Amino acid sequence: MRICLVTPEPGHPLLAAATALLEAAGHRVDSLDPGAVDEAPDDLADVYLLKSRTPGALELARELERRGAPVLNSAAATALCQDRTAMAELALQAGLPFAGTRTYGSLAAWAAGEPLGASPLVVKSRHSRRHDLVARVDDRARLRELADAWPQEPVVVQEFAPNSGWDHKLWAIGDRVFAALRRSELAPQGRGPTRPLALAELPPGWADVVRRTGEVFALDVYGVDLIDTGDGIPLIVDVNAFPGIRGQAGAPQALAALALARAGAGR
Repeated sequence: MRICLVTPEPGHPLLAAATALLEAAGHRVDSLDPGAVDEAPDDLADVYLLKSRTPGALELARELERRGAPVLNSAAATALCQDRTAMAELALQAGLPFAGTRTYGSLAAWAAGEPLGASPLVVKSRHSRRHDLVARVDDRARLRELADAWPQEPVVVQEFAPNSGWDHKLWAIGDRVFAALRRSELAPQGRGPTRPLALAELPPGWADVVRRTGEVFALDVYGVDLIDTGDGIPLIVDVNAFPGIRGQAGAPQALAALALARAGAGR
């Protein structure tokens, strides 16, 4: 089989480890930097792994799909996970336990509008990307501070759900689920280290929530950020297409197996 990685970073630990497994089994693995090509190559691979979310990468993936190549994740599913408004709408319509979300055209517009209310709030960039805005707002002074720094940023606003201060980072590759704990960036101490977490340590039903999220969003490789709001009740606060899944035993094997399965199905 011929597998192609659509990414500017083929040396990413997960991709590099999966590549080593595939090549050891006699398969060919190429990489395609979406920032260095103008169009899809004529000679198509059996499957493409889309680990890039730039506009160029998404357009390249769409072209590959138009020509019949399987792409994991699809361009449409990847793009959906970049729009937190669309993400929330789809999740809530599907009955997933997703945080209620309001959208504002700019942070300055929100700051100049309605009162905050009694509860702390979480404000995030509407469009998910590296170094985007994710912050807790407890009072108007904090809101003004953020509005001064990000005045034209389109944002979503969610009520802050009381929790332990630790995010459950859950990832899926096909049907395989992996888990870890990470101190939330909204915790008073700021974002902390990631701790391994066995699936047996998750509250009952959480792995099923993750798999259901993958079905709703049509994702093959994805992450779901959840918090425990008490008594093991999960709340989804974010969904990510093709996250890093670093340091998870079995993840490279699962990715290699998924790539081969989809490559074979596409023949």
